[in-house]
Amino acid sequence: MNRNPDGEVPAGAAVPVDMILNGARRHADVPTNTVLLSLLRDEFGLTGVRGSCERGVCGVCTVLLDGKPVASCSLFAFDVDGATVETIEGQRDGDALGPVQQAFAECGGFQCGYCTPGMIMLTTALLRSEAKPDRDEIRRWIGSNICRCTGYEMIMESVERAAETLAAESREPGEDPDPEGEEERS
Repeated sequence: MNRNPDGEVPAGAAVPVDMILNGARRHADVPTNTVLLSLLRDEFGLTGVRGSCERGVCGVCTVLLDGKPVASCSLFAFDVDGATVETIEGQRDGDALGPVQQAFAECGGFQCGYCTPGMIMLTTALLRSEAKPDRDEIRRWIGSNICRCTGYEMIMESVERAAETLAAESREPGEDPDPEGEEERS
């Protein structure tokens, strides 16, 4: 890496970036002005990460950085050096859809599908932090991703379904699904 006498890397100079990307170690040498979105799409071919506003406000380009949702269009690639990055491509369960993806497919949590990868990444982060979010919490989280088709009701249902699926998968066989008696019983 070429540094100037002040120890700074000149704009546009290539810098090394090493990260864990969807569970695999990855390396790239990128110009300092490269944003994470471009690195993911152009260098690694992860086209499920999409750009839209290019300002970090629409949520379409959301990825998880060390488990937290970030706008990949407004983060320099060199900022992820040493970090763990997850994209929509890393959400699959082998050859099958992952549980959040499956919930979106089952509930129709997409219309045109453009915002869906970002919504799925937000949902993944939400459900890792809160296993059983209420509708207000879901609304707060997905509100940071703009759905231009106004499919929010089906998206909310998808998040709820994903939460139910993940909760069921984490229960021990024979365990009461509602030990606190919160759900209404018939």
